[in-house]
Amino acid sequence: METYADWLRARSDDELRALLSARPELLAPVPADLTALAARAATPGAVSRALDRLDRFTLAVLEALLVLPDPAGPSTLVDLMGATPAQVDGALATLRRYGLVWGDGTPGVTAPGVRTALPHPAGLGPPVQEVFTGYSTERLTDLVTDLDGEAPRGFADSARLLGRLAELLGDPAALVDGAGPEARPALDQLVWGPPVGRVSDARRPVRVDTAATPIERLLARGLLAAEDDRTVTLPREVALFLRDGRLFRDVPAEPPPLTPVPGEPRREDVVVRAAAGEAAGAVRLVEELLERWGLDPPPVLRSGGLAVRDLRAVAGLLDVPEWKAALLVEVAYAAGLLTRSGDLDGEWLPTPAYDLWLMRDTAGRWTELAHGWLKSDRAAGLAGERDDRDRLINALSEAMVRGGAPSTRRATLDTLGDAGRGAVAEDALRERLAWLRPRRGGRDRDRLIGWTLRESATLGLTGFGELAPFARDLLIGRDPEPGLEKYLPAPVDQILIQADLTAVAPGPLVTDLARELALAADVESTGGATVYRFTPESVRRALDAGRTAADVTGLLARHSATPLPQPLTYLIDDVARRHGHLRVGALASYVRTDSSATLDEILADRRSDPLRLYRLAPTVLASALQSAQLLDGLRAMGLAPVAESPGGGVIVTRPDAHRADPPPTAEIVRFRPEERADDSMVSAAVRALRAGDEAAALGAEQARLRADAPAGEPPRSPALATIDRLRRAADRGRRVWIGYLDQQGQASSRIVEPVRVEGGFLTGYDATRAAVHRFALHRITGVSELTDDPTA
Repeated sequence: METYADWLRARSDDELRALLSARPELLAPVPADLTALAARAATPGAVSRALDRLDRFTLAVLEALLVLPDPAGPSTLVDLMGATPAQVDGALATLRRYGLVWGDGTPGVTAPGVRTALPHPAGLGPPVQEVFTGYSTERLTDLVTDLDGEAPRGFADSARLLGRLAELLGDPAALVDGAGPEARPALDQLVWGPPVGRVSDARRPVRVDTAATPIERLLARGLLAAEDDRTVTLPREVALFLRDGRLFRDVPAEPPPLTPVPGEPRREDVVVRAAAGEAAGAVRLVEELLERWGLDPPPVLRSGGLAVRDLRAVAGLLDVPEWKAALLVEVAYAAGLLTRSGDLDGEWLPTPAYDLWLMRDTAGRWTELAHGWLKSDRAAGLAGERDDRDRLINALSEAMVRGGAPSTRRATLDTLGDAGRGAVAEDALRERLAWLRPRRGGRDRDRLIGWTLRESATLGLTGFGELAPFARDLLIGRDPEPGLEKYLPAPVDQILIQADLTAVAPGPLVTDLARELALAADVESTGGATVYRFTPESVRRALDAGRTAADVTGLLARHSATPLPQPLTYLIDDVARRHGHLRVGALASYVRTDSSATLDEILADRRSDPLRLYRLAPTVLASALQSAQLLDGLRAMGLAPVAESPGGGVIVTRPDAHRADPPPTAEIVRFRPEERADDSMVSAAVRALRAGDEAAALGAEQARLRADAPAGEPPRSPALATIDRLRRAADRGRRVWIGYLDQQGQASSRIVEPVRVEGGFLTGYDATRAAVHRFALHRITGVSELTDDPTA
């Protein structure tokens, strides 16, 4: 292949899918074509993230390819690595799958950008002819003269001098001995890397016969090369001699074993039931949290995030520790169920996706929460700690972001899955992950591992330290709902109401009953059964929400397993008897005139219904609308009102300034650097890349015409039917025709291959744009299946 892009273009669709699955950051966003993919794959950031995913042995094989002279055969690698041919071949296959090695030969050529990302492969510095390039001809002549015992004969340019110096340093045994034992510790510090050291006045001119210090003796013999005034580098040939020809000290080809926790593992059904119980509890707590915040939202701090007092209030409301409250808040945010309203003076509120989430069963709700937690780059365990500047880290703030959180989270769970039955010792887990991800170590990773174990147990992915089967399904991209649903208690629609003004829910309640009961009663205790208590305040809360005494009594009578006790009916009737005697209202605008007949005409006109007018006095109408909206509405009825100031004067207005159009809601899909793309998303991206290459060859306009949307008005369908059809289409891999509204309310038709429906968004391949896009579900007007779908 002539270029890296040509090599990618010659890959099969399966090989491209393997590349994009291994390096999902290349889909941020989906490149226009394969040439753009090749350019992105060679960028320093993309190469560095790919290297971060390599295990210790595979990374060592790649470093060996950078060090060995071309061409280097597989047998050479086997000898150097001290491994079996099968182990080396497996590492090379991984590097080829990641696109870090390419070409038709074996083992292949390192991809563009790899050498830059690994400046010191295997801890070795540059070879002699490279590290001494910055020396002047005069300095090289002195160095070769001292080492050779005589001045170079004839004319000597830099290239010839560097070649001779490389020959002299090819076997530096005598030079190392000549530097003396005092100089050996300086070499030992650099021999296994990094090969760079710091000294003062590194470029001072020194000769073998005048060198006084150990460093000067090393510089005079070429055992160290001065790169600048304060930096010295150990040449590669010298380091290999000191290592006795070895590239690495110890690079095991197999990972360390996973030591189990002492004791017999628990039965699998016990593990699954424990995990399912925690999963159901997490779903219930998130619902309770968002129901409360939907009525009484906490404010957003000026610096972003959630105040400590509000987090403590959540912990008290849910009766959980503060770290668990922070986890639940962050999971709701990561799943798209919670967001901030506005930029200034905003509040934390549930999103429209929350109402769609409530329509799903418990297993479906848990799946969305677990997906959000797995993909989130936020570390909930940081809440309440302090950052490097001694500032408090608040939940929901940007200070919670940790780029390595998603990869560490998934790697921890994958490792638990590899362990099989029984819990794994945390130290053994850390050692295994240190081998799997050698470039991502340190204290942060160790803390993330501990938080992952704690949070996965809280959310129900593990039971007694062992990965649950439905969590395994989640990790491999299989639907976990069937495996979880059979272990979850079925929602109940019956409660036990007692004479002490309490009600006991023997299990999770159906959504409608849970919402109404939470409105009319307070939660007193939770657990296997939830206890609610009726108080005058809770009953008044239901009446304030528009319920009547008959509504509350009728609801409780329908869902009570026993007749309603008299104390409860007396409480409801007594509160209702005193409710509403005093009225307090809000007035946003009014209409005033001297002619009461004019107001009679306005109220009689049906066009005034949207203005929500009501009469305060014979010549005054009130409205809950803002004055500008009321003015526009009255003018639309053919009237000529004017705005009035509080003092009764006329307000002179001018037209509003023009505003820039907001960006469209349909966005090109972007992945976080550590996010793992599912198979359907990768397949959609491969189709987009092939379509981009085709568009480049045929012309973009012709390629777009091949996927025009059907003629006619965009489809319309009920919201629940729309979501159900999109989920079915995603499962079956079918194209659909959707109607979509932008933020200006303009409808358009799209031909989409749905990939996933979650978090209030549809993600799929938009055939009318030849790209992968994300669509807000509440802006989809309808969906219709294509009868002539070529993929059917």
